[in-house]
Amino acid sequence: MDMKDGAPPPLRLRPELAICEHCDSVHQRGPLAPGEAADCRVCGATLYRRSRLDIDAMLALTVAALIVFVLANAAPIVTMQSAGVTTRGWLMTMVASAWSHGVGPVAAIAAGTVFLFPLAQLALYLFVLHAARLPARPKGFVAAMHGLRWLRPWSMVEVFLIGILVSIIKMSSLARVTAEAGLWGFGVLTILLTALSTFELRALWEIHDGR
Repeated sequence: MDMKDGAPPPLRLRPELAICEHCDSVHQRGPLAPGEAADCRVCGATLYRRSRLDIDAMLALTVAALIVFVLANAAPIVTMQSAGVTTRGWLMTMVASAWSHGVGPVAAIAAGTVFLFPLAQLALYLFVLHAARLPARPKGFVAAMHGLRWLRPWSMVEVFLIGILVSIIKMSSLARVTAEAGLWGFGVLTILLTALSTFELRALWEIHDGR
C-alpha cells in the first residue's frame, strides 16, 4: 500500500465490478441486452439490469409523469354522497383533515411520501436526464444523483393508491363513493414511476464518465 505523509491512498472506483447487496459477493460486470438482468451466482439476487428505455424515452416519461402528477393533485380523488350531502376529496384536503383530527404524524408521512418525495424525485430525474444529454457534467449533478438514489425508496404513491381503493370498498356500504379523475391520475402516475424505477442510475454515471 502506497502511503505518503501518513495519508491513505485515494479510493479507486471499479466500475467493471458489481457487488451483491444481499451477500456482498463480487462479480465481473458483463454486457446486457435491453431488458436483461444479471443475477448473483451465490444467492440469486438481481445484481443489475439494463432498461429497455434509453435517455430520450426516460426524459419523455419524466415529463409525462410531471404532467400527470399535477393533474392528479389538481383533481378530486373521490366523491362521497351520503344523506344528501356531497363531499369531494383532494389529496391535500385529506392530509389537512388527518392533521385536524389529531393524527399529525400520519398526515406528515402522507404529504411526504405521496406529494413532496415524488415531486422531488421527478424534478431530479428531469435534471439528471437533461444533464445526460449535455457534453459536460453540470454543477450539482453529483448531488442530484445521490438525492435521487436516496429518494427512490421513499416515493410510495402505489401504497397510497392501494389504501384509497381499500377505503372506497369499505365505505361503499355507508355512502355512495365515486372514483374521480385524481384517483385515475395516481394510478397512471404509479405506472410511470414504476417504469422510471427500472432505469439503472449507474447508466447515467457511465454516460458522463465516458465523456
